[in-house]
Amino acid sequence: MKHFYIIYLLTLMLFIGCDEKKVEPKKMNIPAGEIPAQESWGSTIILSDSGATKAILTTAHLRQFTLTGETLLDDSVHVDFFDRSQHKSTTLTSKRGKIDHQNRNLYAYQNVVAKNDSGVVLLSEELVWNNVRQQITTDKFVTIITRAEKMQGYGFESDQFLRNYTIHKITYITNGSASTK
Repeated sequence: MKHFYIIYLLTLMLFIGCDEKKVEPKKMNIPAGEIPAQESWGSTIILSDSGATKAILTTAHLRQFTLTGETLLDDSVHVDFFDRSQHKSTTLTSKRGKIDHQNRNLYAYQNVVAKNDSGVVLLSEELVWNNVRQQITTDKFVTIITRAEKMQGYGFESDQFLRNYTIHKITYITNGSASTK
């Protein structure tokens, strides 16, 4: 009789546990263009031309979107540019970035710092590296610090090595021993 009660209780618990309600997972309404086609962490991209390395880009998080034709770079972007002799000549860092798939231009955003091997430092909140012209440009506020001077202004254009540059609307210049801190 004791076994009968145990079997009865187990059967009763089994039927109580079964329910006709089907639980559907929560659906997210995300447009297809907002879902990355590829995503990776700790990525390195090597840009080369005719076997010569032009730049090496590393980023903590990369999301590639096919429909919008762009790759978003998040959580630290680091780019090393190389000269014709394959020596690292310029380093560009930023918090975020974007690569346009059509023209392969790089857009750097937030805390952008570019520094060349001669000690020239460029500070801005936004820069564009033009792949075809091999130039760095922005229409935003910039600070250039060299061993001899510090300049600030709006609008900037330079070769990717920060050797020949122009600030379009200069707002501040100081001569003498400028600090790179």
